[in-house]
Amino acid sequence: MCGIIGVLGSHEAAPILVEALKRLEYRGYDSAGIATINGGKLERRRAVGKLVNLSDLLVHKPLPGKSGIGHTRWATHGGPSELNAHPHRAGDVAVVHNGIIENFRELRDEIARAGLECTTETDTETVAVLTKMYMDQGKSPVDAAFATIDRLEGAFALAFLFDGEDDLIVAARKGSPLAIGHGEGEMYIGSDAIALAPLTDQITYLEEGDRAVITREMVEIRDIDGRLANREQRKIAVGATQIDKGGYKHFMGKEIAEQPTVLGEALSRYITPDNKIALPEGGLDFTQYDRITMVACGTAYYACLTAKYWFEQIARIPVEVDVASEFRYREPPIPARTLAIFVSQSGETADTLAALRYCQEKADTIAAVVNVPESSIARDSDKVFPIWAGVEVGVASTKAFTCQLTVLLMLALSAAHQRGEMDDAAIADAAAAARSLPQLIRLALDADSVAQDISRSLADARDILFLGRGLLYPLALEGALKLKEISYIHAEAYASGELKHGPIALIDQNVPVVVMAPSDSLYDKTVSNMQEVMARKGQVVLVSDETGIAKAGDDVWLTLKMPDCPDILAPIVYAVPAQLLAYHTAVTKGTDVDQPRNLAKSVTVE
Repeated sequence: MCGIIGVLGSHEAAPILVEALKRLEYRGYDSAGIATINGGKLERRRAVGKLVNLSDLLVHKPLPGKSGIGHTRWATHGGPSELNAHPHRAGDVAVVHNGIIENFRELRDEIARAGLECTTETDTETVAVLTKMYMDQGKSPVDAAFATIDRLEGAFALAFLFDGEDDLIVAARKGSPLAIGHGEGEMYIGSDAIALAPLTDQITYLEEGDRAVITREMVEIRDIDGRLANREQRKIAVGATQIDKGGYKHFMGKEIAEQPTVLGEALSRYITPDNKIALPEGGLDFTQYDRITMVACGTAYYACLTAKYWFEQIARIPVEVDVASEFRYREPPIPARTLAIFVSQSGETADTLAALRYCQEKADTIAAVVNVPESSIARDSDKVFPIWAGVEVGVASTKAFTCQLTVLLMLALSAAHQRGEMDDAAIADAAAAARSLPQLIRLALDADSVAQDISRSLADARDILFLGRGLLYPLALEGALKLKEISYIHAEAYASGELKHGPIALIDQNVPVVVMAPSDSLYDKTVSNMQEVMARKGQVVLVSDETGIAKAGDDVWLTLKMPDCPDILAPIVYAVPAQLLAYHTAVTKGTDVDQPRNLAKSVTVE
């Protein structure tokens, strides 16, 4: 969630650090700060709120020096304040940290007995003070940092900077991502490759438990057991990490519009020119599994719920879907012949990663559906299925969600073919239909102006309900989540058939009800539920195709027309109106669309 950057360079570090932190804004933050070594002396600047506040501070109180660390903080222990902002300093050491130190209270008690004091509410300050304690005992900066790391329980990515040490950064990771960037006579660290892309295209990813001693000319990495570890240095595609709004007002608006392009890219990776499904990495042998367990968080969880319908209906294989934060503590039994699929945009989601590690040695195969093939979840999986969405900056996932759905559909089709539920001709037809997705999404995007008009009517609502059946039920859940995330309007979603089992009590003339209902085999039942809403003065917004809208009659409050599409593709196509309604409602209300309050793009802490 937080962002970390470090520089051992030949130019002034402060502007480099601030610019790199701007590239990490998408991760979510509420304060920021940097520290540098200036003439051998450690100094720092911190500010609450947006990075522009830190930039303003640096104009009035410059921070020279060619070595430094920086941080954007998303508050966990202790509220957003300058006192709680990173870097934290104790004596001759400054520390930035992403994660949660679970045993910080016990460590604070030990520190207090040694006569040292913590002055903030944060767990991170404990790391800095403990390191100072070890340095006061005569340990070198590196040995003191390593001794501190050995005492920490929880999840962390850490970077240490020391007074008097112009050519040294110590870094470590456990549970939170951290990468080292290699330059000529310069070295860098960052939370991800996006932060480092303008500085270098040579990246080394630290693995779980690694710690590193970094100077301008070398990096020494040791593994969790203290042994020297040679980690692979990789060349990253700088173009794949470029982030700009491309003329759009918000990243989210741009990313919604990019969906035809990125879906075309994803489909080209999974469908051959002769309309066969071609999974990467040798694919999966679905005849070897009796069941599938799917685990994810947030929007990725709704992608899994959709895939459950596909796997069960067209491949006839049972699927269990779990929220990662519940799965990891429920510790469910994993029967033999189980395929476990983990879905995450970043590939660093803490709960999903923990659930994956629980399944290792239990499930027959671990598969990852991720947007970052170098991520922790990808590296810990047996098979990796990239979604090819490109960098997604907006906190509310859009193009990553539709790419996740597309790749999961490819997996379900492959399973159906291998298990004899679909023959070659049926697969070819399904693949050909899938190839139409970019055009179908373009047609769905043509409803943008209508969605904008409808959103003006939704923006004043306090509560909004979403309804859907079958494959559209998870999309109703996703639509409600999107609206909550960025407009702050309370929204809930229900399977349409559940309406009269309780939720109908909420219906009155002040509660808009968004109904996702393509004219499929379940349409008539959905319309019946819709009539129940309208009979109680509910304001129905019907999202359907031309046939569905015509059959609904004239009593519907507002309509949003979607293109006709095969039933199997409807969840992907209908993701677009869910996104547009949320986006335009948030814009109408004037909320922060790309960085909504209290949310982070990559949830790397519990």
